[in-house]
Amino acid sequence: MASGEAGKRMAATGVPAESLSIGEVAERTGLSVHALRFYEREGLLVGPVDRTPGGRRRYAPMDVEWLLVCVKLRESAMPLAELKRFAELVRAGRGNEAERLRLLDAHRSRVDAQIRALEECRSVINWKVGVYEEHLDRGEAGGLWDPTPGG
Repeated sequence: MASGEAGKRMAATGVPAESLSIGEVAERTGLSVHALRFYEREGLLVGPVDRTPGGRRRYAPMDVEWLLVCVKLRESAMPLAELKRFAELVRAGRGNEAERLRLLDAHRSRVDAQIRALEECRSVINWKVGVYEEHLDRGEAGGLWDPTPGG
């Protein structure tokens, strides 16, 4: 069956022809199929996931866009409870934009603090790399930490 025919058949089932399978969404978002099911079960999606008559999940392109945002929020350590609250606010529609902004702004502040802490770590690492490079360039190991006895 040609892909065009499959698309027409899907459209006839009431599921949008441009919808994506759970495997396709997993591939596009980097989330596992298990994680996608978890996100749906926990109310982290902003809309219901369509199902084929056979019960297979079909996702809209908007779901992929939302999930890509969720991935970045989770990668930046947004707690699941906050992500769930954000999804609830988006699902509720207009009128709560100020609360959404407060939630995102608080998260951004935490991310900024994480970035500052990591920059401090990188500064120490850069300093130690420089110390080792200087010692190796001079052909000596004196003054470097040596955990061996008598080192």
